Amino acid sequence: MKRWLWVVSAMIGAVGLWATVASADTLVMKNGTRVSGRLIGLRGGVFEFEEQRGNRRRTIRVEQVDVQTIELDQAAAGPPGGNDNGAGAPPASRPPGLRAREVNVPARTQWTDTGVSVRVGQTLYFEASGRVRWGSNRQDGPEGESGSPRNSNRPIPSRPAAALIGRIGDDVPFFIGSETVGIRVRRSGTLSLGINDDVFDDNSGTFRVTVYH
Repeated sequence: MKRWLWVVSAMIGAVGLWATVASADTLVMKNGTRVSGRLIGLRGGVFEFEEQRGNRRRTIRVEQVDVQTIELDQAAAGPPGGNDNGAGAPPASRPPGLRAREVNVPARTQWTDTGVSVRVGQTLYFEASGRVRWGSNRQDGPEGESGSPRNSNRPIPSRPAAALIGRIGDDVPFFIGSETVGIRVRRSGTLSLGINDDVFDDNSGTFRVTVYH
């Protein structure tokens, strides 16, 4: 069953919204165009969306002002009674009582197993610090490179280089960066963390990450 999400001022005020939801979402543009795929998130007034055409997928970025409505496929949403603010997004502030796991994420390793098992619909929160070197005169924190150009070889091509990213099992990676808002996962499995880079031999340094789950 689909839930209609109207793009209104209340959502515009939700700075840093980042919700991972099921596939078969649809962007309905103001010009009447419909784009099917998977909504990745909303950041700074721009929707990041994985468009699907047949067996082909690509990540696109769409200005919020150009979107009329979004149809979210909630088939794989969290369990009844889970955190849900009516827009498919977890609450921004971290609730008390969550378990915490501290993990070192070395920049020379593509993926680091956190040992944290999650279930579909669960909301995770992250606190990350540290800096990593990922090339000659290149050093950044969990937020990644400022003004980073798109690189199709990175795990998330349109997101900043060297930023903190995650994935559940062998699913597609999701962006974490330095944000502390909740991220709702769309599948069950073990959480791994890494950096958004495609060459690791010249990297050094470590991110220190606390995972709240």
